[in-house]
Amino acid sequence: MISVRVVDQSQTEDYQQFISTHPKGHILQTREWGEVKRSMGWVPLPVALFEDGQIRAAILILKRKLPIPGLNKSIFYAPRGPVADIHDQALLDRLFNGLRTLAREHGAIFLKIDPDVEHADDTFRSYLVSRGFKKTTTAEGFEGVQPTCVFRLDITPGEEQLLEQMASKTRYNLRLAQRKGVVVREATDKQALERFYQILKETAERDRFLIRAYSYFEEIWEQLQERGMARLFMAEYQGQDIAGTLAFILGDKAWYIYGASSNEFRNVMPNYLLQWTMIKWAKDNGCTLYDFRGVSGDLSEDNPLYGLYRFKKGFAAVFTEFIGEWDLVYSPVFYWLWTVVLPIYYKTVRKVIRWRKKLTDD
Repeated sequence: MISVRVVDQSQTEDYQQFISTHPKGHILQTREWGEVKRSMGWVPLPVALFEDGQIRAAILILKRKLPIPGLNKSIFYAPRGPVADIHDQALLDRLFNGLRTLAREHGAIFLKIDPDVEHADDTFRSYLVSRGFKKTTTAEGFEGVQPTCVFRLDITPGEEQLLEQMASKTRYNLRLAQRKGVVVREATDKQALERFYQILKETAERDRFLIRAYSYFEEIWEQLQERGMARLFMAEYQGQDIAGTLAFILGDKAWYIYGASSNEFRNVMPNYLLQWTMIKWAKDNGCTLYDFRGVSGDLSEDNPLYGLYRFKKGFAAVFTEFIGEWDLVYSPVFYWLWTVVLPIYYKTVRKVIRWRKKLTDD
């Protein structure tokens, strides 16, 4: 017997085991990540395809209502899903057909996926096109979509070989941090999380990017860190925390998620030692893959983000481009509203806010 349904509480361990051990398993497909996103207004729906009582495929759906009063419509988003044999087309058909039924029950107008599949996989791309998926980019007002380009490092070689593979400047900088007396520790209390967030705010102000509220990091701590699925690392110099990083771990994969560095003592290169410490931590915990996460797809040296690209590449990581975002449309009219009308609305609102602010300032 085959069925596609939302996993109930009694099947939580089976779902987690499947996600953790599957080659396409991802931390963003876990129930715990769904609970983190619940705190931000999403409703998590962990879905599995069961065959004779066994899970054959899984996908964490994040559901969110359309921001239109009185309209009972929603969107479905599966970050880095599905978790399945992506070349078993019959299996995928059963999964996506089951999701279509679920979408009708929840008033979903489309399903967005950004799967853990490389851009070069023409077979999977052809499958998506043949089943009606549309290649797209993030719509205005939609948050949380995953980076298309990342750096990944195979960490199965020994530590000496990993060091030898690095760019000479990278090796020099991490050894400089060690010589200068930088100490990296695994943080085990929420006071360290508070210090990390203060440094993250300092970093965001310096580098001009937005960050989430502290409550979001508290959710990550409670849902992931306390379950052994995340780890906070802090770099200390002369008795002072000067940098920190947050990593996720699931099965044989680890992901570098957030990094922060103080304006002080950047010359002692704490970020290099932090990365090396996390790589060794991932190896010690049985990981074979370390993901440095997002970089720009524009690799030109005049790109303002080129420094980030050079930093991650220096660890001998491999530039990886994913297949990107794809939408399966359930309701063409409402999808047009989402992709065409709402972006115009958001732009208009921003213009009005700027106009009012200008009048107030004048």
